[in-house]
Amino acid sequence: MKIQYKEKEFEVSPKTKVRDLLEKEIKESKYPVIGAIFNNEYVNLSYQLETDGTIELIDISTKEGMKIYRRTLVFILGMAFEKLYPNAKLTVDYQLPNSMFCDIQGEEITEELINNLNEEMKKIIKQDLKIRQEIMQRDEAKKFYEKENTSKGRLQVDLKDNKQIYMYYCGENYYNYCYGTLADRTGITQIFEIIKYDAGILMRYPSSSNPEEMPKMIQSKKLAWALNEYDDIHKILNVNTVYKLNKAIAEDKIKDIIMLDEALHEKKIANIADKIAENRKVKMVLIAGPSSSGKTTFAQRLGIQLRLNKIKPVTISVDNYFVERPETPKDENGQYNFECLEAIDLKLFNDHLTKLLNGEEVEMPEFDFHVGTKRYKGKKLKLAQDEILVIEGIHCLNEKLTSSIDKEQKYKIYISALTVLNMDRYNRISSTDTRLIRRIVRDYQFRGYSAKDTISSWHLVNRGEEQNIFPYQEEADSIFNTSLIYELGVLKHKAMELLEQIKPDEKEYAEARRLINMLKYFIEIPNEIVPNNSLLKEFLGGGNFAY
Repeated sequence: MKIQYKEKEFEVSPKTKVRDLLEKEIKESKYPVIGAIFNNEYVNLSYQLETDGTIELIDISTKEGMKIYRRTLVFILGMAFEKLYPNAKLTVDYQLPNSMFCDIQGEEITEELINNLNEEMKKIIKQDLKIRQEIMQRDEAKKFYEKENTSKGRLQVDLKDNKQIYMYYCGENYYNYCYGTLADRTGITQIFEIIKYDAGILMRYPSSSNPEEMPKMIQSKKLAWALNEYDDIHKILNVNTVYKLNKAIAEDKIKDIIMLDEALHEKKIANIADKIAENRKVKMVLIAGPSSSGKTTFAQRLGIQLRLNKIKPVTISVDNYFVERPETPKDENGQYNFECLEAIDLKLFNDHLTKLLNGEEVEMPEFDFHVGTKRYKGKKLKLAQDEILVIEGIHCLNEKLTSSIDKEQKYKIYISALTVLNMDRYNRISSTDTRLIRRIVRDYQFRGYSAKDTISSWHLVNRGEEQNIFPYQEEADSIFNTSLIYELGVLKHKAMELLEQIKPDEKEYAEARRLINMLKYFIEIPNEIVPNNSLLKEFLGGGNFAY
């Protein structure tokens, strides 16, 4: 077989492992290599090559490399926990900055437990044990599950189209399943720590931007509270895993779950509006959140609730306050950087805000993006006594955007799709993946972009969020979780259709297959039963709030 790696071409025998073929390149890599992409599919280093193709190595300084690192750490945590506390139950609940929050039932979380887990994980990592993937045929897998009486990877059997069932093994008798690529050895995950956090434990790990150092602990109490609140509610509804969601659909209970989920959104939006109304000093509402959070629909639904409180919202777009094109900062590649704070004419923006809050009339600019300049077309604005400014933009949580306005006059809201749905106890669904799937569907529906287009630019979107939004989320007065427990079942049909259009020879194919392999486990939910005022309609179309 002929295998291409960068400018080199190798002739190799069938079943040669990636690790053996590129041993020198792996050893000389600046950062530890944790996986590979072969013919645009994610694989680990023990993958056996059986066709001609192209290989790209993945190290831990990349986004996908750190995802593999994190998944492997969860696998090792499960292995350590089940050895030490076989009668207790560990559940991976949700992700916080560079960490994963886990719940423990059946065992008190003491300093001794934390020390035991840290030491056992270190021992497993030091032994550099092999993590091997084993394949069972469907009939063989059914017998396995009957014998073991386990829920690990059970969704694979429930999906009738699955002819082969996979399981990962490590050490003498530990097994578990992962809905994504794992490293092939435990020794790669050198940097981690387990600490007590709130009512559970936190598994901490490095970031891809600085993969060889443990980052400083970031307290995300507001974010954790918002995630925990939704997690608790969906546990009460008994729909905190894909298996339980599918079961509810099969038992024709999904309409009840949708109504309860939507009622929760309406209640939370009403509560935020009530808090704003209670504080008569607030004259400005600032809304920020990452891409595909549902900011447009949220702002309109919040506006309705504010009106019920006898407050009329007046919207201002930050996009009309860009600096003139020659003054726009450029990034490291010489491209205009419209996402940085310096791209906003802060002096003019703050001058207009101050005048409006003082009851003065202001002529509002409209930014002409074609020529890169502000234009004034006679649009005047003056706030009445019962009116309040509502501003949405990526920098709205950053105090520098509105530095001339007193803090007591501002109410800041952070919104995001903070997914609380798990595949199973050890496999969670990433909030970033939920937003990406939302965006793939929306970009096609309203912008004419293909899934390939959306995936290819997603890393740039993420970079802007990491620089301009996530560092300020704890500045918010309220956090609104726009996720809906049932949404991936609704988005599945269109998302799968678009993802399957990406061809195997295209770079985006690896990410497309990863998303397809997650979505395939969801039973489809018809669009027609989604309420017209749902935030989900922002991505599907056809709702009460036009996108």
